[in-house]
Amino acid sequence: MTLARRGIIAGLLGALAGCSPAALLNTTVSRKGYTLEADIPYGRDARQKLDLYRPDTPRADDKAVIFFYGGSWESGTKSDYLFVAQALAANGLTVVVPDYRIFPEVRFPAFVEDAAVATRWAADRVGTEKLFVMGHSAGAHSALMLASNTGYLTDVGVDRMKLAGAIGLAGPYDFLPLKSRRLQDIFGGANNPAAQPITFAQAPLPPVLLLHGEADRTVYPRNTVRLAAAWRAAGGSAEVKLYPEVDHIDIVAALSSFLRARAPTFDDTVTFIDLR
Repeated sequence: MTLARRGIIAGLLGALAGCSPAALLNTTVSRKGYTLEADIPYGRDARQKLDLYRPDTPRADDKAVIFFYGGSWESGTKSDYLFVAQALAANGLTVVVPDYRIFPEVRFPAFVEDAAVATRWAADRVGTEKLFVMGHSAGAHSALMLASNTGYLTDVGVDRMKLAGAIGLAGPYDFLPLKSRRLQDIFGGANNPAAQPITFAQAPLPPVLLLHGEADRTVYPRNTVRLAAAWRAAGGSAEVKLYPEVDHIDIVAALSSFLRARAPTFDDTVTFIDLR
């Protein structure tokens, strides 16, 4: 890798730091190979809108992914994750990227409820046979809450076990007690087990793929290790990939073709989807 390319990569990763907007990274991806339907409402709130990416060359096995981005439950916008949608659509997958309500407008469980409603929209409107939920950081929390807790999807008329699988990138799944006042405000106290995906790891469970960087100091890898152990103990299938020298941002940035050498996030994700 040239020094110039390393410098560009360092700058792009800096733009992603703290799950901040990734518009700079989006300048490296192709606008071809898919059709984008933007700002489709799935609810009444201004943030309850989603972007739908349909590949020009769909896969024969007809699969879709709904991707929930991170942002500490208080920031983020769907357009910043074009690089994720483009990467998956280039593999023939239909992709849905929703915005959702965030703190301080709402508190837990509103953002998980929004994820459920967006998933219901995808199940009804996308028209594919198999649907995967996927997320990074706070978005991985929502994805795994949907996969573990029967209530959220049942409440919107979706059978949780109809999910083809769930994919979590650097997600917080077992993070009690909450030490920061901000997180306590978001989740209703320091010790709320209802906010933890690990609480609901009980059979039956859809298959999951949990990816984490060993250098992550924003969300520690033990979250992934513990949830996988609980998933397996309940009889579920949980694949785990821990990436050396990969941090909280590297793992999602590596979905972009430009940064794919940072971690095998893309290959592991596609392999998981291919096998289901």
